[in-house]
Amino acid sequence: MTTPEHDRARVLAAARAEFTERGYHDADLDVIAERAGLTRSPASKQALYFTVLAEIAEQAPEPQYPPTARTTKAALGDFARARLARLPLATEKQQLDLLPEILAGETRQAYAQLTNLTAIVLGLALENLPPGAPRMVRVAEAALTAMHGAGRLAAVAPGFGEPFAMVTVCEMLAGLELDDDWGPPHLPYVPAAETVDEPWSPPALPDALRAAPARLDRDGVVAVLGMHRLGAVEEAVRAAPAGAQVTVALVTGTPDEVSPLARLVVAELRADLRAAFPASARPSLQIVHDDTGALAAAAGLPAGNGGALAAAAGLPARSDATEFAVRVAAGRIVARADGYGACYAAATG
Repeated sequence: MTTPEHDRARVLAAARAEFTERGYHDADLDVIAERAGLTRSPASKQALYFTVLAEIAEQAPEPQYPPTARTTKAALGDFARARLARLPLATEKQQLDLLPEILAGETRQAYAQLTNLTAIVLGLALENLPPGAPRMVRVAEAALTAMHGAGRLAAVAPGFGEPFAMVTVCEMLAGLELDDDWGPPHLPYVPAAETVDEPWSPPALPDALRAAPARLDRDGVVAVLGMHRLGAVEEAVRAAPAGAQVTVALVTGTPDEVSPLARLVVAELRADLRAAFPASARPSLQIVHDDTGALAAAAGLPAGNGGALAAAAGLPARSDATEFAVRVAAGRIVARADGYGACYAAATG
């Protein structure tokens, strides 16, 4: 008798073989089902494709040697080198790649915000290295743009140019002054956080940025953000008191379609940070994928329509537009905010 976990493993193995052999466009869901020994084909080729890519990224081994970069220039170069190393060579087929035509509709907007989250995390890491700057997110955005361009050219014009020349370009970006100042959101439109005194009983969830259990028992801010609001996490990071733990829980109204993409982007970010930054320079920000309410039920909390961490924080529903945050102190929820500016309001409340 097979189990859902066993069926899932067979489907992923069959899908990986099919995508590798035939590419995304020519892959056939019925063939994948036949290879997996199932009578019904998977519902979404796009979601299955992202899941396969996420599995590959999450299983990537630790770097053989610890990172040696100690400056923003060196770390940005090593980050670019790690990211560009995943590009297919000109002699390889271009199957396992995020092609523009599959980044459509809901997935496209989610990918934009996931890239924004990547830039914020990379910028925070760069700020932890000398010479440093008040904010390095704009530099991170410019570097990601250069890397993305190299990736697109490798896919549509294989053999053109030298993709690893972008490593030198990214190193040079570290010294640019891009008028990168951060300020709080427009305060007249930010509601004040609600003062509360409620127990904080979070579920056990992994920190996807470290592949380790998330530390949700620490004082700080927990931001529950939909896939269209991920950039708001910077407001919690910048506004929170020194030493406060900031955690972002990623939620979506379409977990079957969007969550595999989120897993992929965060797993690749984790791998690149490990390759480029010493542990002391990696941001303390935690990222958790809060797809279901199962862990909330296990913790004795009502799951509702939200994810596990969302339910623990008292959020009744989730969507891609969700922006909700709580302030935690001494094992209690002491402030709660919902809507635009919630991360800033909870962090300062």
